[in-house]
Amino acid sequence: MQRMKIWRHFDIWLLAAVAILTIAGIAMIESAIASNEFLEGYPARQANYALIGLVALLLFATIDYRLWAALSRPIYIVVVLFLGLILAAGIVGFGSARWFNIGIATVQPSEIAKIGMIIVLADYVSKHQHEINKPGIILRSLLLVGFPLFLIFQQPDLSTSIVLMVIWLAIVWAGGIDLRNLATLAGIGLVAPVAVWPLMADYQKGRVVTFLFPNPESRYGDTYNVNQARIAIGSGGLTGQGYGQGTQVQLLFLKVRHTDFIFSAMAEEFGFVGAVLLILLLIFVIFRCLRAAALARDTFGSLICYGVAFVLLFQSAFNIGMNLNLFPVSGLPLPFFSYGGSSLLSSLIGIGLVESVLLRQKKIEL
Repeated sequence: MQRMKIWRHFDIWLLAAVAILTIAGIAMIESAIASNEFLEGYPARQANYALIGLVALLLFATIDYRLWAALSRPIYIVVVLFLGLILAAGIVGFGSARWFNIGIATVQPSEIAKIGMIIVLADYVSKHQHEINKPGIILRSLLLVGFPLFLIFQQPDLSTSIVLMVIWLAIVWAGGIDLRNLATLAGIGLVAPVAVWPLMADYQKGRVVTFLFPNPESRYGDTYNVNQARIAIGSGGLTGQGYGQGTQVQLLFLKVRHTDFIFSAMAEEFGFVGAVLLILLLIFVIFRCLRAAALARDTFGSLICYGVAFVLLFQSAFNIGMNLNLFPVSGLPLPFFSYGGSSLLSSLIGIGLVESVLLRQKKIEL
């Protein structure tokens, strides 16, 4: 009876919004591949990941989220182990080693690491919340995230490394770190890119340079991609050119249109109205995660929800901003929408954790 009662708190609105985004993403991937025979299996593959992700979402919602606090150390070890193995035996694509081939699919451990580090950091900060402003506690939390971050950076994958820092920042902020300490750390963070620059891969440096000093006459590379993305968005107008009718997409002017630039592809076909609806859906999902954080019965559950919400917020804002040339081009996917099985699975597991927190909230809403 008690188990049945907790399901009254399942956030069906959150699940519905995520389902709409995921289904719309699969449909948009179908249009974006534009009859490319090399990509024709991608929509079905994404749909399979969506079904697996839905099962994972419900499974993680069923499991009491407090169990993960007891398993935070093994989770951390598994995260570090898999990230280390990627450097030794990962599949190389586009100059980076980021995937494992497990026979039936390829898995990107750095995506799963996001969820793992949300759990690990939420557990650590919740246990040390009353001493979160002590330098030793802050330093240990940085070391916790620093090792996986370093391994991901070595792949090389700068954008996901930044996401891990966003997770750390969101959780220590939600955990009650003093704003003065936060400002000091932010100042160090502003200087960090200068120190990291020599360690960055050439293509990463090129993306930053291209963003700061674009060549409008370039016919290839990131400048070309961003220019075509902006043309696609502009040509969509108010209501778009129609599903499967976008000229930039269907005539293959827009590159990586099923992943990095899927927002531009969608904006061309569904216009300003479609783009706004997509952004509003993403905002709604993030809001429901923040609502779950406010309703959580303990600090650990609240920090999990904050971590998931800020990952979705950062990736959504960065991906859309990249399409609008507000940020440098990166491989960060648009949550639930871009092609990528590991990314979709990671996001759906995150929503499952949020639902688990909601199912076990102390406050009962009428």
